[in-house]
Amino acid sequence: MRGKALVVALVAAASVVGYAPAAQAAAPTVAVALGDSYISGEAGRWLGNTDAVGGSSAGTDRAWNGTNVDPARVYGPTYSSGCHRSDVSPLSGAALGVDRLVNLACSGATSANVLPAALGGVPYKGEAPQVDQLATVAAANRVKLVVLSVGGNDLGFGNIIASCIEAWFWGDYCADDQQRNVDAALPAMRSGVSASLAAIRGTMRAAGYADADYRLVVQSYSSPVPRGANIRYSDSGWNRWNMGCPVVNYDATWVRDRLVPQLSTELRALAAAGGAEFLDLRDALDGREICAKGRIRVTTAKAPSDLTAEWVREFWSSETEGRQQETFHPNAYGQKALSRCLTLLGAAAKGNYRCANTAGAGIDGMRLTAA
Repeated sequence: MRGKALVVALVAAASVVGYAPAAQAAAPTVAVALGDSYISGEAGRWLGNTDAVGGSSAGTDRAWNGTNVDPARVYGPTYSSGCHRSDVSPLSGAALGVDRLVNLACSGATSANVLPAALGGVPYKGEAPQVDQLATVAAANRVKLVVLSVGGNDLGFGNIIASCIEAWFWGDYCADDQQRNVDAALPAMRSGVSASLAAIRGTMRAAGYADADYRLVVQSYSSPVPRGANIRYSDSGWNRWNMGCPVVNYDATWVRDRLVPQLSTELRALAAAGGAEFLDLRDALDGREICAKGRIRVTTAKAPSDLTAEWVREFWSSETEGRQQETFHPNAYGQKALSRCLTLLGAAAKGNYRCANTAGAGIDGMRLTAA
């Protein structure tokens, strides 16, 4: 009954706003991003991490305009709202053979913010539910690709990281307690992601699209931290705090080898059930995470480089250098790497894929393999 109610609600909405089928030959083609911070472009402000504070932060702060810091240079008007759609978001830098790229994702969003209002969707940070925005885009354009990143916030990923940082501070660990919390939240996450996929399909059908007219892709997440054994700073002392990765080895290994793979496995199953393709990003930042061995911090003598810098934004205990919500998200290099993954996906046949980097290579070394 729920599926029938969904179709009725979406068809009714389409008739109210007067949608015409979007498969008009003259309409511009578009690719659309929906979901959370992992596709909005959160932390795209930064080119690696550095000990330098203020000004250009040794060349890492893209918000520096030569006189002062202006984050709107990177995030545009979404800096003030907190959606943080950066100019290097995965969609923004992807070559997908379309006329326009439309980023509707918002940092912090859950599946409730993706669902249309007719199905209980909730506005977020001053914006309408994302599928309602998609309906408007679909009516005026020919949508060729929809990429969805959602589920992490339904599981409370941000709270998990905060708990692990707090545990490090007190000489404790978070993994066991947080695994129980994740397992308890999984049923609601599954329901939310499934409903989001059904709502996207229903909205597109109501706008005149057949399922084969466009590609629907669910993407997963990468670990912000390496396995504990691959962190280049000692598990004791204040180095991990000072260098922006205050997580104990046990927790880091849990995030990298259990939490992220578990979420990827869940999302792949949900994508399959919802008739969507799947892009597995669990290994996209492998070896490039915050504090990973082989990476270096940027200094005035060592300019930012995708070949040497970390691809994840470090933790700052204050907001003197950016907002804390940027913590542990892919930075500008990480975002560009994910853009490369989308470019490769767009050129590949429909299917499920895994995107990973190549050891010793930069952003251009991202590679796509069948999952």
